[in-house]
Amino acid sequence: MNSQFRRIRQGALPLAVMMAAVSNVQAGPTITYGEQGFVTLNYAVQMWGQYQDYTSNTDSGETTDLFLRRNRITLSGQYNDYVGFYAQLEAGNDSKEGVNDKNVFYRDAYLTLDWSDSVRFIAGRFKNTFTRENLEACLEPLTLDRAERLAYTPFGGTRDTGVAMWGNMADAKFQYRVMVSDGREGDEVVEDSPRLTARAHWTFWDPEYDYGYRGTYLGTRKVLTIGAAYDMQNDVAYADYPSRTGASDYEAWTVDAFMEYPTSQGTVTASAAYMDFSTDDAINGSPDPALPPTSELDGYYVKAGYLLPNKVGVGRLQFFARYEDLDYGVDSGYYTNTWKSVGANYYINGQQLKVTFEYANVDYDKQHPTLQSLRDHDQVTLGLQLIF
Repeated sequence: MNSQFRRIRQGALPLAVMMAAVSNVQAGPTITYGEQGFVTLNYAVQMWGQYQDYTSNTDSGETTDLFLRRNRITLSGQYNDYVGFYAQLEAGNDSKEGVNDKNVFYRDAYLTLDWSDSVRFIAGRFKNTFTRENLEACLEPLTLDRAERLAYTPFGGTRDTGVAMWGNMADAKFQYRVMVSDGREGDEVVEDSPRLTARAHWTFWDPEYDYGYRGTYLGTRKVLTIGAAYDMQNDVAYADYPSRTGASDYEAWTVDAFMEYPTSQGTVTASAAYMDFSTDDAINGSPDPALPPTSELDGYYVKAGYLLPNKVGVGRLQFFARYEDLDYGVDSGYYTNTWKSVGANYYINGQQLKVTFEYANVDYDKQHPTLQSLRDHDQVTLGLQLIF
């Protein structure tokens, strides 16, 4: 490896490691291997206590549930100077709604290749690169969690298996990503075609140069970023599944903005995004039973936070609020709703040890006659997070 290439690699190496959902600030024990290799071990857990004024779709009684929202072990590092890796084991939502002893599975498993700051590759199973909020680290959010529906694509969920090329240009002010992945597969699709995703952002102040974002930088950066993305896959469903007719394509687009502004009076954080998902209105025909209502959805969220400038007791206090508007293109009208929530984060040791409280109100435009989850309801959550 020539000296010029090595200098590029040494400059890019820290960014490759920071791609992970858990940043270097929260890195656990590290084992070195040879002159260039190393592996870092992390453990992260979120325990929630949650109240809802319904128990299930068939039970309108109140319920209180204690469960592990996330429970993860992560191995990340470098094989050599330019090839890295990331593997994350997950057993999330254990004990939720009485379901105990959840199976452990690989949430992420991928390799990275960093040729330069402007040319990087990821291959394996990793976060799809569409919405900003999905790309925000779930262990470093502003609010309690991401949107329950709006942040996730209809078929890929949070992750997909494929290959992405991405990089930073113009002193990391501009970032681009292109991704080819599996998308929707199975007997329900018309044809097993690839999913194609493209995303770009421009940062006006301090750059957001990682593959993943954060919901808040806790006042350590002054950030103003605007982004946009496009997602598509052909022949994902039949509008008339019984007769196997009406081939339908999927496409989606989003625009988003994020700001964090630290001052001597505290840190203000604000974020907003609009998403539009469509599958040629197949959901209103006779589609396969697995086609989700989110395949025909548009909506937006706005969220804001204020971090007090000084400690309160042993930690720092941050207040937040969130508003979501979801307009489903489902003829029944039962899914369209708004989400309003307020809460606070108490950072005992940054994101590594924190307590979060959130009250949420979900208001449906049209009350479902039998399904309790599609009726107006309130939700109160107290969460504890530890990252090691």
